[in-house]
Amino acid sequence: MKALSDLYSQVITELGEDVNREGLLDTPKRAAKAMQFLTGGYEQSLEDIVNNAVFASDNDEMVVISDIEMYSMCEHHMLPFIGKVHIGYLPNGNVLGLSKFARITDMFARRLQIQENLTKQIAEAVQEVTGARGVAVVIEARHMCMMMRGVQKQNSSMSTSVMMGSFREQQATRSEFLRLIGK
Repeated sequence: MKALSDLYSQVITELGEDVNREGLLDTPKRAAKAMQFLTGGYEQSLEDIVNNAVFASDNDEMVVISDIEMYSMCEHHMLPFIGKVHIGYLPNGNVLGLSKFARITDMFARRLQIQENLTKQIAEAVQEVTGARGVAVVIEARHMCMMMRGVQKQNSSMSTSVMMGSFREQQATRSEFLRLIGK
């Protein structure tokens, strides 16, 4: 962490600030610690996250987990994007423990990211661990890189979706999912 902290000291100095000013004395260490947390997904694996929480089930009806809070950092400006993730899947003999959807979301969100890839990564991970007949993921997010800089559009948001298997192939399945998440 010392190397990262030293780099933050250098950035602060390059911005024209005095890293020895009272309010900034511990900022490089705090910023380094925060960045390690915000990018902690690089240190995680899908296997560790799931931790054998896949359970046999004869349920073959749609399962939807909605409004999972998501915080990530855009890979282009290293600014946050914040939103909600909605996940649906059609079990094929297995279901996944409920908390694992949030953990999978966090693992991929806590990497430098773009929303389009994040959506796909979550969908592919759920498909991989459940063997579902179909997986759907929708993310709605607000991007600080668009709100705080550049075009500075405060009320803009972005929606992305990935539909796999039955969600892609069957309009009725996709429509049911979108209705259940209020879209």
